Amino acid sequence: MSHVVSEPETTTRERVLNLVVQRGPIRAAELAAELQLTSAAIRRHLTALEEEGQITVRPEVPVAPRGRGRPAKRYIATTEAHTNLPEGYSRAAVMAIEQLRDRLGEEAVEEFADRRADELVRRYRKGVDSAGSDPARRADALAELLSKDGYAASTRPVGDGLAVQLCQGHCPIHDIAAQYPQMCESETRAFSELLGVHVQRLATLAGGEHVCTTHVPPGVPHVPTPSPDRDDMEGN
Repeated sequence: MSHVVSEPETTTRERVLNLVVQRGPIRAAELAAELQLTSAAIRRHLTALEEEGQITVRPEVPVAPRGRGRPAKRYIATTEAHTNLPEGYSRAAVMAIEQLRDRLGEEAVEEFADRRADELVRRYRKGVDSAGSDPARRADALAELLSKDGYAASTRPVGDGLAVQLCQGHCPIHDIAAQYPQMCESETRAFSELLGVHVQRLATLAGGEHVCTTHVPPGVPHVPTPSPDRDDMEGN
């Protein structure tokens, strides 16, 4: 069924979708509170987005026995939603990398991915450093910077609240990363360098998940292994 909506209604629906992309899996009540909408209004937008194929429901698995009643629903963005969001690279970029690989081999693709990672570090270093030395605060700063570049990024605490997960609801290079996992691997390396800890990539949009998820541990220093001192080597 096609929905004809006014401009303010469309803008609100886009805000709902963007928040699902950033924070999903997320419940209707959380969306309503964040966007200051009534329960009826948020459910109207969620229903429309479901019908358009932009979002879907992921039932919440309770960690403890529940009473009677329906389990809580959490919403996530679909592949269709990610496809409709603005992309930073076109099909032409994929074809260019394919040609690079065919002519120069996989090493050339890895070098390209590493150069992109280096550029991420250069681009975000100053903003992340301004957040101080705490990895969680640095992750918050990185998420904000990534969001400005179209990654729909956010952070959420996990475990005892000291560790965080850096989530990217959108990937501007999704088409490339889906074919060349080197892009995700080098990006993870860049995040480790920026945050100052050894991070772990748990899930990726390119791998079919609804969000890219990177685990950021609480203050475990990521220090490069120093090269052996020349005098020590000669002494041995």
